[in-house]
Amino acid sequence: MTTKPAVAAARATVYGYPRQGQHRELKKAIEGYWKGRVTADALRATAAELRAANWRQLADTGIDEVPTGDFSYYDHVLDTTVMVGAIPPRHREAVAADPLDGYFAMARGTQDVAPLEMTKWFDTNYHYLVPELGPDTVFTAHSAQQVGELREALALGLTARPVLVGPVTYLLLAKPAPGAPAGFDPLTLLDRLLPVYAEVLADLRASGAAWVQLDEPALIQDRTPAELNVLARAYRDLGALTDRPRLLVASYFDRLGDALPVLAKAPVDGLALDFTEAAAANLDALAAVGGLPGKRLVAGVVNGRNIWAADLEKSLAALGTLLGLADRVDVSASCSLLHVPLDTSAERDIEPRILRWLAFARQKTAEIVTLAKGLAHGTGAIAAELAANRADLASRARSPLTHDPAVRARTAAVTETDARRSQPYAERTTAQHARLGLPLLPTTTTGSFPQTGELRAARADLRAGRIDTDGYEERIKTEIREVIAFQEKTGLDVLVHGEPERNDMVQYFAEQLSGYLATQHGWVKSYGTRYVRPPILAGDIFRPEPMTVRWTTYAQSLTDRPVKGMLTGPVTMLAWSFVRDDQPLADTARQVALALRDEVHDLETAGTRVIQVDEPALRETLPLRAADRPAYLGWATEAFRLTTGGVRPDTQIHTHMCYAEFGDIVQAIDDLDADVISLEAARSHMQVARELAAHGYPREAGPGVYDIHSPRVPSEQEAAELLRTGLKAIPAERLWVNPDCGLKTRGWDETRASLENLVAAARTVRGELPAS
Repeated sequence: MTTKPAVAAARATVYGYPRQGQHRELKKAIEGYWKGRVTADALRATAAELRAANWRQLADTGIDEVPTGDFSYYDHVLDTTVMVGAIPPRHREAVAADPLDGYFAMARGTQDVAPLEMTKWFDTNYHYLVPELGPDTVFTAHSAQQVGELREALALGLTARPVLVGPVTYLLLAKPAPGAPAGFDPLTLLDRLLPVYAEVLADLRASGAAWVQLDEPALIQDRTPAELNVLARAYRDLGALTDRPRLLVASYFDRLGDALPVLAKAPVDGLALDFTEAAAANLDALAAVGGLPGKRLVAGVVNGRNIWAADLEKSLAALGTLLGLADRVDVSASCSLLHVPLDTSAERDIEPRILRWLAFARQKTAEIVTLAKGLAHGTGAIAAELAANRADLASRARSPLTHDPAVRARTAAVTETDARRSQPYAERTTAQHARLGLPLLPTTTTGSFPQTGELRAARADLRAGRIDTDGYEERIKTEIREVIAFQEKTGLDVLVHGEPERNDMVQYFAEQLSGYLATQHGWVKSYGTRYVRPPILAGDIFRPEPMTVRWTTYAQSLTDRPVKGMLTGPVTMLAWSFVRDDQPLADTARQVALALRDEVHDLETAGTRVIQVDEPALRETLPLRAADRPAYLGWATEAFRLTTGGVRPDTQIHTHMCYAEFGDIVQAIDDLDADVISLEAARSHMQVARELAAHGYPREAGPGVYDIHSPRVPSEQEAAELLRTGLKAIPAERLWVNPDCGLKTRGWDETRASLENLVAAARTVRGELPAS
């Protein structure tokens, strides 16, 4: 295939870039600031250096137009809240006293003031801070951050495009503020918000912005006619402004659907659309509306969310199809590169041949530049790149790693019976209660305990050869003994071993499963200063040997109380990995489920009475369009049941979910057929308990009473009040008491105090229950 050159030279651009730096310098600077070791000026200097390094790297690769405003100390939605002056009343004093400390107080809370609620950014593992808006909200423009970063980039001699969260998405992501009238819809605040956006746009234009990108990813979800009318009105008004830069409205993660013709007609200057496989329908829809005559189209043809090298010929063919549909076509990734690691060149433990299958942020920018060059000058200009790309794709396709006949035969032999418990819940719960002998309102945690500096140092020492395996394992045993002793002393009813041997709840298992690849430096931001290294699910999956049995049985040998076996469920293993894109997700999920099923069997055989299979990503991975959800939930819940379906009736199966909106999947939670589920509920004030009750959920549940994503210690009274709220929805015989999530990120002092208050609250409320 030979493409003809485009009429206008295609530009290469991106919507956003990883923020952390090559060595996570931003994380270290922010955490140093929190601890008083780094000054505010030093933190700002580090941030400025990282921004400049990112822009220079992009420009050196050949990116023609760099993004500004995508950088954040904590979260870009929180930055938008600051930009529009929507500070919650409880944080205004702190923000007025010190804007930086007030910013972090909104994100993390203080001992006296709760933070903003946090939830997942669409179907990614990135978390954003939820705006709180009410009928009394007054918006005011504060564009200093956006203007300042634009000027920094322009001073480097670069062409820069500020990126803002769009006004419609901002309002759709918001929740009614505490005390707002029932049924209040933040979208009704549009007329107050648009003048603030107009002022920010004018400030950016005055500072040199030729284009501004307004991100509207909420439009790829199902939207009502009323919401689409709001969208039309918003961009009619913004488009009509005389003192503004040119406007590029961007969407990503899925197809635009009914919002596309609205935006195509809007008086804006360009659209940025996702044209990867997940949003392939955008191409047909764009053609159906007659394209974008006189406008700019930024085509997201390189997958910004996964790490596989692009099929350059396929992407170039898609770009060629788009050429006649807009005044000019530029090339980008499908979304911000925030969701992928920085650079494959830092990896030393992945075989070079396999490493060529991968593309992190820096490699994706090179792909974008190559595609823009090919679109502008024809395939002859990139013949060498296309040939190398074809060879890499062929190498991956024929690799034994990607096709194991034994794994595929076992997966094909799965039957419906394999994914069912032998008895219904109503029968097996009696056997479980008899075996466990727990009180009403039993207390537990959701798995991990603080990962101290000493533990991380021990792992580093083992990798570096400074200690041997025996010395490392003795350190782990010491930690487990301390964790068990603390839990017994505190009075928790169902214990955990604390997971001191685990680096991450997905990576730990991935490193022990054949078919996965692990990175050394593949860090991706999850929230705030929390970064994870998603493993790479590259091939067919099986479990060579037990993964958790040794440490769980050791912990159980130290106590008579039940110790939970702790596993990560199959959907979360997929969602928090970079998953293979060469077979259906359902097939991959079944492979992982069968490997975990073997682990569940070995735990049970070793005497483990309670086994928790965490699925926090079940809601996160829910398709963004309702029409796509039944198929996903079908295979996702089947994978969980396949993992747990072979256990005895008196083995209690727990699951756990956190930091997502659960109301959309209550039926799926029911379909998991777990005996007990623990869920985030502290920041949302037991909302999920009410949702479970409205559904008629028949099993046991532990809506969290301790927000572990904040350093504040909840008082006994606070935890008890949350429990009382939970009891209004869930009867005492089915209510558990636990934190929202694992305690890995917390310090020991706050963990001790919080769990002591949690247990005390459970005892207090237990004493208030009527005698049976």
